[in-house]
Amino acid sequence: MTGSPAQPTDTEVAAAAALAGAAVVRAGAAVVRARFGRLHSRVDKGFGDFATDADLAAERAILDVIRAARPGDAVHGEEGGRQGAADAEREWLVDPLCGTLNYVTGSRLVAVNVVLRGGPAAVADPFSGEVFVTDGETARLRSGAEAGERRLAPTADTRLVDVNLDPPFPNAPGFRAVDLLAHPGFVQNFRPRVVSTTLALAWVAAGRRAAYVTDGGDLSGSVHFAAGIALCRAAGCVVTGVDGAPVGPGGGRGLVAAADTGTHELLMSMTGGRGRTG
Repeated sequence: MTGSPAQPTDTEVAAAAALAGAAVVRAGAAVVRARFGRLHSRVDKGFGDFATDADLAAERAILDVIRAARPGDAVHGEEGGRQGAADAEREWLVDPLCGTLNYVTGSRLVAVNVVLRGGPAAVADPFSGEVFVTDGETARLRSGAEAGERRLAPTADTRLVDVNLDPPFPNAPGFRAVDLLAHPGFVQNFRPRVVSTTLALAWVAAGRRAAYVTDGGDLSGSVHFAAGIALCRAAGCVVTGVDGAPVGPGGGRGLVAAADTGTHELLMSMTGGRGRTG
């Protein structure tokens, strides 16, 4: 007599969800890539922000995959808001096209972000075909079936730091990201970059950037930032608010994701933060 099949561990379930997340994010990336270079209709979102038909189509493609694989889960999309049962225990955060203004002006610096709140996440670069994934414990890069996967290894060797300036966040008193560019120590130690897409967070996790800095409020539950934060944490980056406090509800505001402690502490000395706190 044989026993019942062993139940998967939480880690195995998380890894399986990460695989689903990669498929989801690829679905959105395919739409973004296919529509690149066309004339796009726009939907005004106020305060100079807008979405395009590509944003909407990519979000629909992502939601179709999530609903088919995880019908009981809720989904919060940037364009469609929260959908699903109000009492759903699991919620996916979806940013179907991060870098819309880049996209409509012919720049390929965009990202597609999908994350299960508190769990697996995936960030896709639609044009390189790269998908950065985490199961919540490790972070890896998938660059195609033939190339396989490799573990992400953050490093500050490039000295490149992305400072998010677009758009300025409302209700963010005190330090602003733009102030960092005027600090005399910044240009002495780093080379500034302005990518205007959270793909740069995946680049920190992958060792292509030394750090990423933005002001704002609590960004841990943001459809724009949550997937990148999950990647950076799983890769072993130092992640806090611009004030040095841990990122999360009631914690730090804005975001500093640094490849290592030394880079983080140097940036904290320039923002007026108090160094690493978590």
